[in-house]
Formats: sequence, structure tokens, C-alpha cells
Amino acid sequence: MQGLERFVPTDLKVDYLNALLKVGYHTLDCGSFVSPRAIPQMRDTAEVLDRIDSDSSTLLSVIVANERGIDDAVQHDRVTYLGYPFSISETFQQRNTNRSVEESLPVVEHLLTQTSKAGKEVVIYISMGFGNPYGDVWQPELVASWVERLIAMGITSFSISDTVGVSDADKITSVFELLRAFDQAEFGAHFHTRPDDWKEKVDAAWKSGCARFDGAIFGFGGCPMAADKLVGNMPTENLISYFDQAGISTGLDEARFNEARVLAAQIFG
Repeated sequence: MQGLERFVPTDLKVDYLNALLKVGYHTLDCGSFVSPRAIPQMRDTAEVLDRIDSDSSTLLSVIVANERGIDDAVQHDRVTYLGYPFSISETFQQRNTNRSVEESLPVVEHLLTQTSKAGKEVVIYISMGFGNPYGDVWQPELVASWVERLIAMGITSFSISDTVGVSDADKITSVFELLRAFDQAEFGAHFHTRPDDWKEKVDAAWKSGCARFDGAIFGFGGCPMAADKLVGNMPTENLISYFDQAGISTGLDEARFNEARVLAAQIFG
């Protein structure tokens, strides 16, 4: 929702999240504790958290971008994961958090301290993890070197993020094969994709050992801080189709998923 110009009413957000909480996902990204000036769509995340159903087994995740957001997010009992976008592209880290990559490390330290006190967990999103549109240096070894450094700080969960849809099968395979060396951490894939290249991305990641994937119904979404033209998220429907065809159960409730799709169509139009 964060890229939509029109504000989605809080009541509708709550209804949609409640529908998603019945589908059977492991984790649901339900909001952001970020500046309302930067991302006005997420200004009601605290109220949303107070109102959504509390009897679901699905864990909740929120995005944070600075110390204030971290301090606010850890106050909410329903939140399990705090996700921080750590870009290995200097240009994007400045655009997204107004900090350099090195200046973001103290934020990670604060995140680890606060989540440890609150009994919560951290996910680091390696933004621009498969390349970037700015001409900044990228190579698979750069991803691995930053992952190694963050693991040394205490991070054990990562989501390698294709923030603007520039990945391909070769890049994905190269990255995840390098990350196999870090068996003390868990790695997921957060892809932004187009209708004609989604399958090769999922296939490459799965065959390279990735077993956690982020998705969004109909692929609605994109990062408004990354580029002038948003590239949508990986459609959840495509992920389900891929694993169904491979004979791998996702454990999701199909009827509940279809109910959530109806609401998604109303929200995103």
C-alpha cells in the first residue's frame, strides 16, 4: 500500500489484514514505523496493530528505518519481527533512510539492543541485493561481505531484496550459492518482478537453497523511495502456483486466500 497516493482508510486496512491472518501465512508484514511525511500511507500502523485480530498464529512484522521507529515498534506486543532495510547501494540507502551504509550500522546496533530487551526478532532486508539502477558497484561478493559483517554483529535472519526488479536467474543463483556458506543464518527472497520474469526468479532461488519467499496478492506494491517507476512485488498467486506445480505444499487455506483476494481487488482497484 505504501506507494498508493490515496490514503487507504484504517478500517479497510484492518479488514484486509484480518482476512490475511486467516490464510495461514508464517509471517505477515502489516505496517511501518516510519516518518508520516515520507510514507503517509503508513501513518496509522500503531492503530492498525491495536485493532487487528489477536488469535491468529501468523506472526507480524513491521518495517523500521531509524531509532525512533524502532523504539515505537518494540512497544507493540503483537509485533514479532522488526525489519530494517539495509541497502548495499549507497545511493538507495541515502534515498531510503538519509544515511550512508556505514552510518546505518549504529541503527542496526540499536535495533539489536531494543529487540533483545523486548523479546523480539530482527530481519535485515539487504536492499538492492541483486543490483541497482544507479550505477553503484554491485557483485555477489559484496552481498556476502555485508552479510558476514552483519552476522558478526548478531543478525541471523536476512531477506535478500530485489528492490527494483533488476535480478535475473544468474544473479540470484550466484548470490544464494555464496550465502550457503553462512549456515548460522536464515535467508529469504524479496523479489520485485514483472509478469514475464517472475518464474525464473523463484526457480533460481528455490534451486539455490532459498526456502522463504515474500509475496503480495496480485503483486501490488513497490518501493516509492527506490525509483520513479514502481516495480511490483512478487504475486503471491505465482508463488502458490509454482510450489503447487512442484508438488510442494504451502500449507495455505485456499478458500481464505480467495476471500483476501476479493478485498485486495477492492483496495487496489
